[in-house]
Formats: sequence, structure tokens, C-alpha cells
Amino acid sequence: MIIIAGLGNPDSEYEGTRHNTGFEVVDVLAGMLKIRVNRKRFKGLYGKGKAGLEDVLLLKPQTYMNLSGESIAAACSYYKADVSTDLIVIYDDVDLDPGRIRIRKSGSAGGHNGMKNIIEHLHTQDFVRVRVGVGAKPQGYDLINWVLGHFKGDDVSLMEDARQKAADAVLSVIEDGADRAMNRYNS
Repeated sequence: MIIIAGLGNPDSEYEGTRHNTGFEVVDVLAGMLKIRVNRKRFKGLYGKGKAGLEDVLLLKPQTYMNLSGESIAAACSYYKADVSTDLIVIYDDVDLDPGRIRIRKSGSAGGHNGMKNIIEHLHTQDFVRVRVGVGAKPQGYDLINWVLGHFKGDDVSLMEDARQKAADAVLSVIEDGADRAMNRYNS
């Protein structure tokens, strides 16, 4: 079972915010794979299906961003997942321009509290992550207000394309392996 977890916050007030980009990529994947993400378990909403020949679980933790590790660790434990090969985490990144994506097989939390919590709960940094750029906060702007804010102007269409590109990148990781997906999408 490959666990694909998109990070975000569960309440409707957070829909469409920069911080919910991971949830939105999972929604795109759910549409592509015809998986309903509506069952409750692992402190999250999930759905199961197939991506090619692989069994996949799409997961949207409902713990709020900063406690995402509780949900992901519970799913990984239940499925006895080798997180280095069976977990893909999708999340927003303020260090990337809006619309850019970056795949990594390992790495630090990079200041992202959701990722920090996941690393703490899994006791490793070695798992695939797909970072989706949401742009740096403007100077003098509060980071929390920035990531909980909505996209405006040209960034709206850039992010529509980025969500699709990130979903395609996740499928490429599954079908072609992380190294080939990185070569293809980390431009």
C-alpha cells in the first residue's frame, strides 16, 4: 500500500488557502484515480484505490497542519509501510515560487511545522515529499497570515496548473520511481 498524504487544515475557512495546497492535490488525484476520500480513520479522511498496478491510500489528515504526523504515522503503522518507499507527502512551500514543484526523497522540515511533526512521529526524514510552491511572504507580512491567505491574480491560474502537475508528479513517483520523477519535474 502506497500512502499519499496531502497536508492542510480541515475547516471550511481554510479551503483555498496556500496551506491547503496538499489537500487540493489529493483532491486532483482522487478525481484522476476515481477514489472517494470520504472515510474516517487514522485521524483523517481517506480513500483507497489503484494507481496503475499499485494499491494506494489517499489521506487528508484532519488533525490540523501542525499535528499531521499523528495521522500519517497511524496510517503507516496500520499498513506496516516502509516509509522510505511507501509514503508520499504533498505540501505547500513558501521557498518555491507559486506553481513550481520539487520532489525530494529525504530532507529536513525546512521550517514547515506540519513536516516537522511528521518527521518527529516517523522518526525519520527519509520519505518522498512533493513540495508545491506558494511563494514567499511579502516583506513585513506575517507568515501565518500569508500561508492562511488565498491566492490572488496570476497566482490563481499558476496554482491550478501546479496542482495538476503535482498530481502527475506523484503518479510518476509511483510508476517510474522517485529518481526519474525528480529528473522530470525538478526543473
